[in-house]
Parts: sequence; C-alpha cells; structure tokens
Amino acid sequence: MLPRVILHNAVSLDGRIDGFPIDLQQYYELVSTWKEDATLAGSDTFLKAESEAPPEDDSSLLPPRIDPDDRRPILAVPDSRGRIRSWHYLKSLPYWRGFVALCSRSTPQEYLRYLKERHIDIIIAGEDHVDLRAALLELYSRYGVRVVRVDAGGTLNGLLLSQGLVNEVSVLVYPCLVGGSQESGKGGKGGSGIFVAPGQPAAHSPTSSREIISLKLLATEQLKGDVIWLRYEVLSNADP
Repeated sequence: MLPRVILHNAVSLDGRIDGFPIDLQQYYELVSTWKEDATLAGSDTFLKAESEAPPEDDSSLLPPRIDPDDRRPILAVPDSRGRIRSWHYLKSLPYWRGFVALCSRSTPQEYLRYLKERHIDIIIAGEDHVDLRAALLELYSRYGVRVVRVDAGGTLNGLLLSQGLVNEVSVLVYPCLVGGSQESGKGGKGGSGIFVAPGQPAAHSPTSSREIISLKLLATEQLKGDVIWLRYEVLSNADP
C-alpha cells in the first residue's frame, strides 16, 4: 500500500521558493495538520546545511534508544550517491524519532557500511537511482507509514508528481514578488519553484508538450501576515 503523500511548500506570489523571508514558526505549526508518520526530504536540503553540523564523535556509533510511545515521524532521505555525512547532526535534532536512508543498488558499499555503523536504517530501491514508488511501499510495509509529508524543493517534488505519487499539494503564498531569471542560477539571480518536471522542455518553448497535473481546491485560508494557505487534492498525474 502506498502512503498518502503531501507536498508542503511556501512560495512568493511569483512562484519562487527562495529569496524571501519565511515565518518558519507559522510554516511548521501547520505541519501537525497531517499527523505525518514520515518526513521525506531531499538530500540537497541537508547538503546545504552540512557546514552547520558539529564534528562527529563516538556517540554517533551508539545504538538509538527506542521509545514505543514516541509519536514523532521518521526522516527518510533519498541518497543513492552516498553524499550525506551529517546523520550524527540530524540525530541530535528533536524533530524525528528514526532515520532511513533511501539508497539504490548502485550506492557505494562504503556508504552502506557508514550508515550501518551509525545505526541508520537503509532501504534499497531501484538500480541507478532511488525508485521512489518502491521506497514508499517499503516505508509502509516496514514501518507502517501511512502519511508522508515532503519537505523538499522542485526536483524531488517534480519526481514524485510525475510518477503519480502525490495526493495533496499544500502551498503558503507570501505577499511578495522575488523576480529574477526563469532559469535557476542564471546570472546568480535565479530562483526555483515547487515543481520541476523531469525531462520536460522549458515552459516558454513554442514546441513544448507538457503534462498538466490537475488539482481540486480543498481549502483556502488567510493567515497572519497576509499569507494565503491553499490546499489541493491531486486529481491527475503525468504517470498515473
């Protein structure tokens, strides 16, 4: 059985997810809406924050204490290339009760040994890249995960949407315009949106044939600071 998957992002009025201040307290207070069993986060999110991680010590090799009454979600991160080396820091944060690295059969054996030594659970799904559908099925089968909240940028969001794995899209729309080029990183002024369609031509291409994902409005609410909270059910996907 596939878990219910919710994308939750904050965007500017012109659709950017970066380049403007976000009320993080407001953003994460809304997370309790879904009572998630797992947080699915992109590896790039944690790679950017690795500079904040303290040096690793021997405590990272100790087995975790398991509390059957702990209702916090688990953290699952796709990392088939074995890039994340800050699991010790993530384990010190109070947000999650357990940790799972989503890997593929091409993941270096050295990295799998690294994870096992630090008591990070591993799901192997896919050949060269993480098979997200298979990984979600295993999260349900192994951990009983029924609800997944995705805390990621456009790439992971786009992969999940294009594979028909998303049930709900939640967006906080901030009353600001960020501007910049349409291509991320161009001239150092690029931004990014919540949905990057893998393998799709640019939106402005006159010959583009883009898949459209239909949504149904579930709720709308005006929050503090003139932020608008929109929730949509996903009706159709590029790959149902």
